[in-house]
This record gives sequence, structure tokens and C-alpha cells, in this order.
Amino acid sequence: MLGTPGLLTRGFWLSVSRGTNLRGMTEIDTSPPTTSAPTAERFTPAQKIAMAVLLTANFTLAVDFSILNVALPHIGHELGFDTGGLQWIVTSFALCAAGFTLFFGRVADLFGRKRLFLVGIALLGTSSLAGGLAAEPALLLTARVGQGTATAMVTPAALSLMTTVFPEGPARSRALGLNGALMAAGFTAGAVLGGVLTGTVSWRWAFFVNVAVALAVILVAPFVLREPAAGTRPRLDVPGAVAVTFALVALVFGIDTAGHAGWTHPGAWGPLLASAVLFTVFLAIESRVAEPLIAPALLKRRNIAWGNLAGLLAFATETSLVFLLTLYLQEILGYSAVTAGLILGVLGIGTVLGGLVAPKIIGRTGSKTVIITGFVTQAAATLPLVFVSDSRGWLVPLLIVTFAGGVANLVAIVGYAVASTSGVPADQQGLATGLVTMSQQVGIALGTPIMSAITVSVAAATLLPGIKLAIGANTALTLAAAILVALFLKLPGENRAA
Repeated sequence: MLGTPGLLTRGFWLSVSRGTNLRGMTEIDTSPPTTSAPTAERFTPAQKIAMAVLLTANFTLAVDFSILNVALPHIGHELGFDTGGLQWIVTSFALCAAGFTLFFGRVADLFGRKRLFLVGIALLGTSSLAGGLAAEPALLLTARVGQGTATAMVTPAALSLMTTVFPEGPARSRALGLNGALMAAGFTAGAVLGGVLTGTVSWRWAFFVNVAVALAVILVAPFVLREPAAGTRPRLDVPGAVAVTFALVALVFGIDTAGHAGWTHPGAWGPLLASAVLFTVFLAIESRVAEPLIAPALLKRRNIAWGNLAGLLAFATETSLVFLLTLYLQEILGYSAVTAGLILGVLGIGTVLGGLVAPKIIGRTGSKTVIITGFVTQAAATLPLVFVSDSRGWLVPLLIVTFAGGVANLVAIVGYAVASTSGVPADQQGLATGLVTMSQQVGIALGTPIMSAITVSVAAATLLPGIKLAIGANTALTLAAAILVALFLKLPGENRAA
């Protein structure tokens, strides 16, 4: 019933995901900063260069998440994908990007963030080249697996580099805000660029763009990225890594299947059940091994547990809202896919602005207050959309409220990234940022299928009643997120036992 627009939008935002992850390490002196460094908001020249490299990499990944959205039908026609097989172009990427992110977050801690970052960028370039040259579905899907795996490597490594080079305070908040803003811009730019490239040149350039950026990053990064000398490195918790990776893969696969086959389909509830079992096994393993993948004490920190839940809900609500609005603009108001993407670019501009202003607000009020304020404002901006009609007169109000909601959502996202990495020892920052990435990926994968199921649950001549019901549910979920954060999130400074 949802047809191609639903598939394309799901492809766009499942690919998006990925992440808001940062941590910039430059080939500068990373010895303990001077007295003023921890609280300084301005970056040194060397830090600026390192940030440029890391932000370029993350921006490219964000573009990559969305750039194939409009191109999917063209890819299917040229390479011989059937309609049902097209979703695997998206799913194969999402499974690897979400499933391996926690594992690679820990690998970054154990074997070096810079090293993992460079390996991931090299894999991204190689996979993108293969995708651009693909002449059959199997090679394209293999390339997408490589891109998803590269994303799982690069995003936690880059975020952990940023949080390592910038101590807690205004500078780190600014770095995270810039990262969020650039990634949000990348998501929007990818949707527009994908349509332009597909219509004027070829969808293959959606892959080739990554190759050029990867080469540039590889040439510059070794000279400007540096991390402190590693101390004693514990062994990797292989059983725990295997269990949590398969649990995440099963979770994303089950959610993705539910989005296009329904929640009662065995392909949906079977993997979800398996995921629950595997997560239980993982927790049992972590409580017994001497050097766990995730120290239980880390998960007991309320800023990490509840901060990441806030991040999951922030991504689930806003990305699924974009899915609903794309359906509304195309199926109800009759706009083309490219026009709908341009209209939603206003929301993208709002997210960029949110990423830029969030650090200043955090500096004045604190990350918890920012998350709550962001969610409440986002809900207030979403609520009017419950009353949309089939009249194009709704376009201007839609632009206004989606812009405001985009600002608010990114403010909440930067707030959760700051809260979820606060008070974490340097040797566990890769894991903490891996959790940040994981909550983002799972949120993106979770939100759209749920809202899709709500939309089609209302039997009507058009999708409009279902879309309005889903937008109402989205608003309620956003308010619930604000309440949960207000009640349960505690920052290390507020409660040392948190």
C-alpha cells in the first residue's frame, strides 16, 4: 500500500543513521592541555585541521546514507533487481552499520582509534568503487555490506577521537554540535544530490563521490590525526562481541522486515525473539568474564543508560516523521520525490541550525535541560501536523513547523551525545561513543517500521487518516521521551553514583 515512496524513504533514513559520532585527534601535541584549554571553546589551528578531516568523513557517510534514495528504482532497472529485492540495497547497509558499531567501538579502544578510522575510510573507498562499477545485484549488495561495515568502523572511531582531543566542556560541546549539524546537512544534501546525479549523469556517481573523498581523507588524515599512547590493552571479549553483534543484526533485520511485511510475519518476530535471547546471553557473558566488552558499571551510569535511550527516541521520532511527511507530500499532495526532498530540505536546514546553537545552550543550561527542552519543543512543532489535510495550503505551515522541529531535534541529539559521553574514562570513550552510535542506528531502524505499521492500520480510501494517526503517535512518543529524561537521567555531577 505504501508503494515506492515508502521504500525510498525507508531507504533514505535507514541509511541515515548512522550516526552522529565524533572525536577529533590531531597530529598535534595531545599531552595534558594548559590550564585554559579544558574550558576554551575556540579550537587551535591544529584542532581545526583535524576537525575538518573528521567532519568531512562523517559528512560523506551521512551523504552516503541518503544518496541512493531516489536512485533505487533506476538501480533496480539497470542491474535487474526485482521489486522485493530492492530493499536489500538498504537493509544490507543498515544491518552492518548498526550490527557492528558497538563491536568496532570497543575495537577502537583496544587497537587504536586512528588506525580503525583509516581502515574504515579505506574500506569505504574500496566498497564505493565496487558499487559504482557493479554490473550485477550480488556485487552491488556486497559493496553495500562493505559500506555499512565501514560506517560501523568510522563513526565510533571519529567520535571517540573528537571526545578524546576535546575535554568535557564548551569545546567538546561545540565539536559535537558541529558534527551533528554537518551530518544533518549531509542527510539532506544526499537526498538532493542523489536525485540530481541520477537525473543528469548516473546513479553510479553516488558511489564514485565517496571514492574521491576517501582518497583525500587517507592522504591527509595520517598527518593530522594522533591519539595518546595506549596503555595496557585488555583482551577483546570475543564471546560477548559475537553475542551482541548477532543480537543487533537480528534486531535490525526483524524491525526492517516488520516495516514491509508486517509485525506478525515470522521474518519479523522470529529475529526479534532471537535478538532478545541473544541480548540475554550477552548480559550473562558480561557478568562473568574478567574483561567484558561492556563493563556492567558503565551501563549502570544513568547518564549513559538514559542518555542513549533519549538518543534512540530522538532519532526514532524525527526520522520516522520525515518518512510520514514524504508519504504525505507525495501520496496526498502529489509532489514528485525530488520536490518532496527539496521541501524537506527546510527541515534539514533546521537541524543544521540546531547543531550549531546546541553547544551554546548546553553551556548555559546543561545537557539534561537541553534534551528535555528539545523534546518538548519538537513535540509542540509536530502536534499541528496531526491536523493536515489534502490541501496544498498546508505547505507553508508544514515548512514552518518542520523547521522548528528540526532545530529542536538536533538540540536534543547534541545534548544526548554530550550527556552519554560525560564522566567516561578515556580508555572507554570508544565504547561510550559506540553506544551513542548504536542508539542512533537502532532508533532510525525502529521508528520508520513502527510508524509505517500505524499508518496502514487505518483502513481508508487514502493514507491521510493513517498518516495523521501516526503523527499523533509520534508526538506522544516525543513527549514521553521528555518525561523519561526529566525523571531518570542523572549527570555525573548531579549524582556521583549515577
